[in-house]
Amino acid sequence: MDPEKAAAAGSGPLWRTMTPEQLEREYSPSSAIGGDYAPFIRDYIAGSERARAACRRVETLAYGGGASNSIDIALPENGKDHPLIVYIHGGYWQELSKIESFCGADRFCRRGIAYAAVDYTLAPQAGLPQIVQECRSALDTLFDRAGALGVDPKRVFVAGSSAGGHLAAMCCCAAPGAREPTRQRIAGAILLSGVYELEPLVQTSINEAVGMSVQEARRNSPLLLDLASFPDAIVTWAERETAEFKRQSRALSRRLGRPGRSVRTFESPARNHFDLVFDMADPDTKLGNSILELIGEGR
Repeated sequence: MDPEKAAAAGSGPLWRTMTPEQLEREYSPSSAIGGDYAPFIRDYIAGSERARAACRRVETLAYGGGASNSIDIALPENGKDHPLIVYIHGGYWQELSKIESFCGADRFCRRGIAYAAVDYTLAPQAGLPQIVQECRSALDTLFDRAGALGVDPKRVFVAGSSAGGHLAAMCCCAAPGAREPTRQRIAGAILLSGVYELEPLVQTSINEAVGMSVQEARRNSPLLLDLASFPDAIVTWAERETAEFKRQSRALSRRLGRPGRSVRTFESPARNHFDLVFDMADPDTKLGNSILELIGEGR
């Protein structure tokens, strides 16, 4: 059966029966847009530069000793106890940075919402367990500094796109031996076109830089972990997306469904894997309005 039709029919994971060529295509998000994602990277850079110039209060925080262990945070000019969106970039753990991840920061600030972009060490300089731990440490640092920054520690929301969606989800899962995901509880997760089961990637070219073993992939797959402490969430994906990316988001949403937890699940129309992020700060889109509702500031 065609992967798209099988996913729509609710079939289980098909990746175990896929050829290496099929896996490569399904887990290459650019395959849904003709293969060239460079124009979207240029849009990230231009949008981030505009937003950074428009934000009057931007601070850089260190959360560790590594060169990439830093966070840029845009803060509203007035008031305190602001909600905070912490964005973790994608790039399959081996591309991009906080520099391209500031799009929409100015629009959030105008609404009284602080916005932070997290940098982390990229593969192959760091393996996946280190990258996950760095992101958790970044969240812990923001919780520790919340009072000084004028941020409400009870309204810290983690967001991420693609591999950043995976890292955001991992920040909401308890670390081995820990009872809580971070030292303080994350209020909500905003997950865009994430990958939540990593084992299929072990057989693809993506893993050449990341270097995951099967065991490491399983230990870092939110779909295989205890989600009891997971917060309310938005789980969305783009209309122009491969079947496996859509299936993984649907599978995570099903696992998160339980009484007492709000999970908003939807496909974002007319978007692809790379431009979906631009809807985050736009309240006229379903994603943008859902984020405001999650934070408690929606229409």
